[in-house]
Amino acid sequence: MTYNLPNLLTWMRIILIPMFIVLYYLPQDWMAQQDVNFWATAIFAIAAITDWLDGYLARALNQTSAFGAFLDPVADKLMVAAALIVLVELGRVAAPIALIIIGREIAISALREWMAKIGRSKSVAVSFIGKVKTTAQMIAILLLLYQAPVFGIPVVQAGMALIYVAAFLTLWSMGYYMRAAAAAIRQE
Repeated sequence: MTYNLPNLLTWMRIILIPMFIVLYYLPQDWMAQQDVNFWATAIFAIAAITDWLDGYLARALNQTSAFGAFLDPVADKLMVAAALIVLVELGRVAAPIALIIIGREIAISALREWMAKIGRSKSVAVSFIGKVKTTAQMIAILLLLYQAPVFGIPVVQAGMALIYVAAFLTLWSMGYYMRAAAAAIRQE
């Protein structure tokens, strides 16, 4: 394993996951629900920022590694899945929406792994639509975790709208990646 700043940020993101989850299972008299929501949102925001930052630093510092390329998307998917499962349990996200998003992440990760094995990973590299999907998904999760109005703006409604947009973009990007891999799939 390569020890460098980008990989340490990725490991930090993984370590944040149990901290994030534990907040929602603390005894209710330990912390007000809005405080739980605030700290969970802060942890998720830190994770989202480090997701961007570790990739940026890996390229800027020329510290890319095969291990980092493997671990970064795993950390991202674990954090998103943990947040969606918590949001489903809290009744803030419908289970089918969470299943669409988590299922797509698993399917595309498997597709990328298979395409890498056959030497065709470039055909399923991250696309613009994938980046837009991730942005919508991260903002939606942040809004749904926080839940309280911000400057009078009802963030729950905005979060709900964005999570549906993210689910739509999830399906669209999955179709995009499947089409990109179709020739290799037919050959096998």
